[in-house]
Formats: sequence, C-alpha cells, structure tokens
Amino acid sequence: ALFFGFSGTPIQLENEKKGNTTADVFGSELHRYSIADGIRDKNVLGFDPDKVLTFKEKDMRQAVALDKAKAKTVAEVFSDTKKQKIYYEYMNSRPMAGYELADGSYVKGIEDYLLENGQYRTAEHQKMVVQDILDNWITISHNYKFHGLFATSSIPEAVEYYKRFKEAAPDLKVTALFDPSIDNDGKGIAKEEALIELIEDYNKRYHQTFSIPTWAKMKKDIQYRLAHKKPYERIEFTPEEQIDLLIVVDQMLTGYDSKWLNVLYLDKILRYESVIQAFSRTNRLFGPDKPFGSIKYYRAPYTMERNINAAVKLYSGDKPLGMFAIKLDKNLENMNAIFTQIKNLFEQAGIFDFERLPDTMPERKQFAKLFRQFNEYLEYAKVQGFIWNKLQYYFTNEKTCESRTVSLLLDEKTYKILALRYKELFTLVPVDPHEDTPYDLSGYLTTIDTDEIDADYMNSRFEKYKKALTGGNAEDVKSAKEELHKTFATLTQEEQKNANIFLHDIETGDANIEPGKTLRDYIGDYMQRAKDDQIHRLTEALGLDEGKLRSIMALKVDDTNINEYGRLDALKATVDKAKAKAHFESVEGTKLPMPKVNIRIDKLLRDFILKGGFDIQLATAQGTNDSSTLYKMSVSASDLPKIAQPPITYGEETINID
Repeated sequence: ALFFGFSGTPIQLENEKKGNTTADVFGSELHRYSIADGIRDKNVLGFDPDKVLTFKEKDMRQAVALDKAKAKTVAEVFSDTKKQKIYYEYMNSRPMAGYELADGSYVKGIEDYLLENGQYRTAEHQKMVVQDILDNWITISHNYKFHGLFATSSIPEAVEYYKRFKEAAPDLKVTALFDPSIDNDGKGIAKEEALIELIEDYNKRYHQTFSIPTWAKMKKDIQYRLAHKKPYERIEFTPEEQIDLLIVVDQMLTGYDSKWLNVLYLDKILRYESVIQAFSRTNRLFGPDKPFGSIKYYRAPYTMERNINAAVKLYSGDKPLGMFAIKLDKNLENMNAIFTQIKNLFEQAGIFDFERLPDTMPERKQFAKLFRQFNEYLEYAKVQGFIWNKLQYYFTNEKTCESRTVSLLLDEKTYKILALRYKELFTLVPVDPHEDTPYDLSGYLTTIDTDEIDADYMNSRFEKYKKALTGGNAEDVKSAKEELHKTFATLTQEEQKNANIFLHDIETGDANIEPGKTLRDYIGDYMQRAKDDQIHRLTEALGLDEGKLRSIMALKVDDTNINEYGRLDALKATVDKAKAKAHFESVEGTKLPMPKVNIRIDKLLRDFILKGGFDIQLATAQGTNDSSTLYKMSVSASDLPKIAQPPITYGEETINID
C-alpha cells in the first residue's frame, strides 16, 4: 500500500511532537504549497491580525517591576539602590514578550509574569475584552451579516464570558461549545449547571429541544447554523435564526469550514500550527464584503504577536509576503493616491467635478480599473474602522512612538459621484451589438447606494432658479442656472439629460410647475416617460407581451435569477419571431437564420432587463440602398409646427422629416 499525506500544517522541528515530525512519520515531503502561496493565488483570504491591550503597557510594566523589586510604591523603590536597579530593569529593559537564548534557555518577558499571576483571568480583563468586541461588532460583522468565533483558555472562562455577553448584550446571539466530558478543574457540578443554562437558552432562542444527553446533536446544529448548511442554507434572510458569536475552548478551531465566519477573537495563547489552524477558520473566500479574515487577540498580546510571527515564518516557507492585510493608515494613503489619479484623469479630459465620463475608450477603461482598485482599499478600510463621517485619522508608530495624521482627500458625496460614473459604464450600449461592454467591470460596485446625493442643496438651487425666472433679470437667471448646473454632477447621465430637457421646457413654458414638487420629482417624471417609450419601442420591435416585460423589470432581477421560475423563457415565448427576425435583419443589414435570431432575442432581452432599459438600435430605412437611419422622435403637440417643415439639418446631415 502507498499512502500520501496531505497537511496544511505539517509538524516540523520547531514544533515537534514527542520528538517526531510529520516527515518522520510519512517520509520526506514531495511538494510544498504553503498558505502564503494560497493567499497570493487568491485561493484563500489573507489575515488582518490586531493585538488589543486591555491594560496599558506602562501599567503592566510598573506592576511587574514593583513586584520584582519587592516594593509597594514607586517612592519605596527610591529608598533602596538595589530595588531601583531591579525596578528600572523591568520598566525599561525587559521585553514584553519572552525569548529563547542560543543555549535553549528562556528569558521571561513582562507578560510571562502577568500570565503566572492570573492577570488575564481577572474580571477587569474580561470586561475590557467584551467591551471591545461589542464596540466593533457592527463594523466587523458588516451589520450582523457575518459570524465570529471567540476562543478562550478554559471551560470556566468560556462560561464566565458567556454570562458577561448575556448580561452586557442580551440581543447579541451568543452561545458556547466545549467538551462536556472534560473534568473542568474538578468543578463538575458548576459545569453541569452551565451546560443546562446554555442548552435552555439555546432551545428558547432557536425553538429546539436539546438536552445534555443530546449535546452532540446540538453541536451539529450549531455547526450547520454557522456554515449556513442544510437545513439553514438561506438563514442569511432570517437573522433571528443566526448565531452571531460562538464561544469555544478548543473545539471548532481546526477543520471547520464556513465562509460566513470572518472574525476570530482570541483570549488564549496559541503556538505554531495552532495559530495557522485557528486563523484559517476565517479565510474562506466570500466576496467584496469579506476582504480578509479579521483576528483580534487579547491575552498577552505581545507574546501572541511573537507566536504569530514564528508560525507565519514556519508555514509560509519564510516568504510571508501578502499573508497579512495592510493596515488602515496604508489603506487610506492608497485611497488618496488612486483618487488623485482619477481626478487627474478627468481633468486632463477637460471634465471637472466628475460631471460625466471621459469620451475615449482608453480613459474609460483606466477609470474602471482605478475605481475598482479604490474600492478594494475602501472595503479593507471599512472593516478596520473607517467611516465616511470621519476623514482624518491619527496613527502612532509602536516602535518610535511618533504620531502622524492621514486625511482622506475626498468625502462621501464625491465618492458617490464617482460611483455614479462607474455605474454608467454598464449602461453604455456597444457599437457592435455582438460585443459585450468593453470594460473590465465589477457588478458588485453597482450595488452602491447613489440614489440621494446632497438632494437638499440641489433643490435649494432649483428654488433659487425658479425665483430668478419669475422675478429676476437675464443675468440673475443665467447665474442661478449655472449654480444649479454645478449640482448636476450628482445625477446620472440619464438624469442630467432629463433635467436639462425639463429646464428647457420650463423656459419655453411647456412644463407645468406644481407646488411641493422637487427637481428630482420632475426628473423622475421625465425619466419614467422616457422609460415607457423605451419599453414600448422594444415591445413594438419584437412583438412581445409588454405586461410580462414590465413585470420582470419591476422585480429588479440580476443575472443569477433573471430566469427564476422560467419567467424569462415565458417572456421570450411571447415574441413574434417574424417581427423580431425582420428587426434584427434590418439593424444588421443581412439575412439571419432563426437560431441566430433566437440568440439575439435572448441577449437583447437580458441586456434590456438587467440594465433597466435603454434606447434600442433602430431599424434602417426600408427600401433604400444607403445607410440613412429611420429616426422616431417623441414630441409634444406644441412642437409639431416647429419641426414639420422638411428638410432640417442634424449635425452635418440633412434629414427629411415625414
């Protein structure tokens, strides 16, 4: 028999078990693909470890220094030169984390003494840990979307933390898992009482009937909930059925997979393979909302930082590049650098305030690329605590203690204007109907909410413009209109077009002004009329059921569910194939077999529905051999006398209007 062993964390000389390594058992390794390789290849996520001090370093040093100097106060230290020497050694020279010497002996660090005297088992420490988790929960969990693991050092501590969360945040859905067979430091009765409380709380919250004898089944239920696995596949739509935070001791830290876990809290000391195994609970791919696995460690944080560095060195092939997410200060600096490039790109194209997209394809492609990069750094920064209401951040270098400030160069309004421009890249219809939009786009970014950007200010400029029209002179009207136009960058290109049509109609007296209606209300009315025209023209061109088309568009479907329940197929079944064939042949100027017509029907309908409609390419004039185009114009009755006088000039072409 030939055995192949696969291990993500092989035991090596640095962390051998009973004098053996993995190679001693299986023989020499055949190939190594380290976790760092997997992260760089984007097969798994990187990590963002963050040490959190529940006590100030100065206070910890002073407590240990006084203890070692055998003094109760600092004043007592200075009464004895021997005590002074010991005191200053621990205040200034002794590192926070211990280290090994070349001969194998170990030099204790400040935190080793704190671990020995139980400083990290105190109520003060636990309260600080709970408060830190609660203070940052909404940000880290993306408003309760993701779940977290909290690993403690013992069963008694797991029970204590469970009670603290239950008291401090009764609405946070917390439960705990530990091995019920462990002796619990001789406190069997206390553990059984804790188990009963845990199970009763779980049963009440999730309407279950577990008991101590069925603890194993409850563990399975917890695992399935955290992983959104059967019977909880769609649990993200029922938040009350989710688990927010699971407290564990040793269980679930190895081998358990859930892409819905995005944060690990540690109040225990881990080393080597245990570090990588525990961290890896958070690094399964999900999407833009989960750019990395977040790690927060509280117990002896300098010691854990040392252990993390040693584990990464051991399991990254000594090449940890890319394993760790860059920190908030660098993310903000990267956002500034990319925004500067975007700003220069628009200004060099003669566009200020980002009011429209650049004209050329290379410029648009570059903008798409830069905006995607900007959003990657933005997603990192959001998880690390960035909010749009705060644009200036202060950072202190741990080693040099130097402070610096990083200020973001754009506000949320500017960002949303850029997001609007990015969304417009999706709505541009290609010149060749067989080509996809020629940009490398991310559909995720179209979900950015850009519906209302500074609407109050724009409406105040609109009110000023209306007053100038009724009572001002020509100069006042011109000035007010220019002010109003400056706010149009917050509108989509389609909204800008309809806003300008509406302003023109006001000036010509063709628009009816109604009390209480905002500029956005009027824009919405004009856009709805235009949308109705687009839908009607598509219906006419393909001879399909307009009601069914409107029903699908009202659902706001995406490319994953557009044909759910066969709704797109049902719409296509209403198409008049002869009409559709004539339309596409006229547009393309060539005969098409029915299979190709069917392909074009499917593509056109999908694009039209997903993009919320657009002006379809119109058929060329029938019965002619030239490339003149048949235009359909929507006009009001008052405009007819003005345009029904053929011929008219459109650009450089003369067009006869019938």
